[in-house]
Amino acid sequence: MWAGRFAKSLDSKADDFNSSIRFDCKMYKQDILGSIAHAKMLEKQSIISAEDCEKIISGLTEILEDLNNGNLDFDMSCEDIHMFVEAELTKRIGEAGKRLHTARSRNDQVALDIRMYLRDRSEDIIGLLRELIGAITDKAEEGKAAIVPGYTHLQRAQPITFGHHLMAYAQMFLRDISRIKDAVARMNYSPIGSCALAGTTYKTDRFFEAEQLGFSGITQNSIDGVSDRDFCVELMSAFSLIMMHLSRFSEEIILWSSWEFKFVELDDAYTTGSSIMPQKKNSDMAELVRGKTGRVYGDLFALLTTLKGLPLAYNKDMQEDKEAIFDSLETVEMCLDIFAPMIRTMKLIPSNMYKAAQEGFINATDLADYLTKKGLPFRSAYKIVGQIVAECIDKKTVLDSLTLEKYKKHSDIFEEDLYSEISLEACVEKRISEGGTSVASVEKQIALVRKELEI
Repeated sequence: MWAGRFAKSLDSKADDFNSSIRFDCKMYKQDILGSIAHAKMLEKQSIISAEDCEKIISGLTEILEDLNNGNLDFDMSCEDIHMFVEAELTKRIGEAGKRLHTARSRNDQVALDIRMYLRDRSEDIIGLLRELIGAITDKAEEGKAAIVPGYTHLQRAQPITFGHHLMAYAQMFLRDISRIKDAVARMNYSPIGSCALAGTTYKTDRFFEAEQLGFSGITQNSIDGVSDRDFCVELMSAFSLIMMHLSRFSEEIILWSSWEFKFVELDDAYTTGSSIMPQKKNSDMAELVRGKTGRVYGDLFALLTTLKGLPLAYNKDMQEDKEAIFDSLETVEMCLDIFAPMIRTMKLIPSNMYKAAQEGFINATDLADYLTKKGLPFRSAYKIVGQIVAECIDKKTVLDSLTLEKYKKHSDIFEEDLYSEISLEACVEKRISEGGTSVASVEKQIALVRKELEI
């Protein structure tokens, strides 16, 4: 490719070190579609003839079909996917193939390919997120009335419904979809025509080429067009957040499925056993998702570190973007693909949830609210209830079992109606504020999320 300037060939080890086709071959479809659009633009602007354009498009279409159906293998001796396609095209159609690279560089070509590839693959991730959210809402519907202790500091805090807890994750993953869409919207500007860094002397039509490829417009500065990888970092940041949410969810599933909690039981298809302990049922899929989160974080920081000291415009360091972004994307895809069916097949055990909710004085806030509604300042009510809880702990009993006589020793305000106020069911159903844990609120949340998924 650069034989005119060099007197000898690249060392074989250096050639292999320099090559990127082993991983950028993933972008073959985008590279070919980009080249077809480029050929159309060149013909439109009378830079190449209609005859050469027809040959180029026909040849590229055949190459795409052959790669798709497995009739053509990638030549790993080529440096990258761009040179493979160009070499194969020239082999098939002759001199016309050599005209395709007019008015472009591999610098703007790779910037185009990776934007198109990530745009396409982001849709796949969004589809998997939607599937996961659907599984969560279905499971939340099943557990909308199952009372479970809600936690702060991993200490039992207040009673909630299991469906309410699950719907918190639905909101997280909805935000993940929004972030990816935002990132794609900013990414969806065509760099092709920026050439190496300074544009071209040919009278090209960058807007036509961008429109042909479904872009919202063009990059407005040719240097930025070839050197920008913000969109990779932004997507990888969104992927890292997805993995953070999956990891938090995994941690809770691991806890919930342990004998200490036993709120849920994972399906056999998503658990493993032990080679020595026959009783074990391990939540390995959730554990692997939790573990792979660090891998996606690492990909993000690898690219940030690569980019932080690069001068404008293109530098070979930027070849490192692809392995990091591809690994990040594929890891997220793999985790989402396993997570949705794991949630769908997860069995709820409401009786264990309710038993746990009966312990830990999680209705103490409601007891304080009871006193407040009868006119006592909240801080005074808070202190009285704290003293009652301390007494219950000392006597190894719970608030529900304490006699009215003992309650009245702390305050004459207490009446028989306190027991109905501090029942777990009442504690849940009284949470009538928007977004709260009552069954009606959870049903509303589920309906809103399902409506969002229809858009």
